[in-house]
Amino acid sequence: MKTLLILALAATLAGCGVETASTAATAASIKKQELQQGQKTMQQSQQKIDAAVQQMQQRADSSEEQK
Repeated sequence: MKTLLILALAATLAGCGVETASTAATAASIKKQELQQGQKTMQQSQQKIDAAVQQMQQRADSSEEQK
């Protein structure tokens, strides 16, 4: 009886460890997705900034040619 109780307790504790590891893996996966989305947003923003700078340069060049 005592052995059965110890085995049941050990199985329960082992199950908690598996659940904790699974939760940690899920959280890590979510964080990875958030990081990837942040990097994608940053790249898109940089492209927009580069396009705006190029447009401003073209306008400045055009303005100087008209003088």
